[in-house]
Amino acid sequence: MIWESKCASCHGVFGESNEIFTPIAGGTTTDDIKTGKVASLADRKQPQRTTLMKVPTVSTLWDYIYRAMLWNAPRSLTPDDTYALVAFILSLGEIIPDDFVLSDANIADVQRKMPNRNGMTRNHGFWSVNGKPDVNGSSCMTNCVKFVQIGSTLPDFARNAHGNIAEQNRLYGPYRGSDSTKPPIAKLPGVIGRGSSSRC
Repeated sequence: MIWESKCASCHGVFGESNEIFTPIAGGTTTDDIKTGKVASLADRKQPQRTTLMKVPTVSTLWDYIYRAMLWNAPRSLTPDDTYALVAFILSLGEIIPDDFVLSDANIADVQRKMPNRNGMTRNHGFWSVNGKPDVNGSSCMTNCVKFVQIGSTLPDFARNAHGNIAEQNRLYGPYRGSDSTKPPIAKLPGVIGRGSSSRC
């Protein structure tokens, strides 16, 4: 009931999503649940990556939903609502049965069934304070433009599929979505310059 009333409009009734958001469930198998590593992540024929293919921990899923959802009302879900929604998502991925009651008492047991639990990289500075950072390249810092505008575009079929995106963003923060009632810009301004040996 919570999913259908608060989540399905963006994420689909079965987590299949809509024209804008990527699917939440799909792309995982019973073998992935056994091994803890999603095999289709290495398959170039996989059409797209879903949330359950990528996320390694139940706690990450719980924390993101609790802090960031709903899109137009973040932090509006109770802890119990969040447990229920995470359980529903995991049941869509056939990780737990659809009548499973997720709680802080059994979350560790469910973690042992996450399809990509062994796909998380731990060899980097984010995991250990004394660890080596996972970014080892060096910046060339030559032939670079002074300013680069970073942005994204939507395909034509998705631009205004659910109304004007600019009017649906959160009411706070520095970023606003583009006015999807207007035609897209011809190209994004700014180009990343390239030096002789590496990217800027």
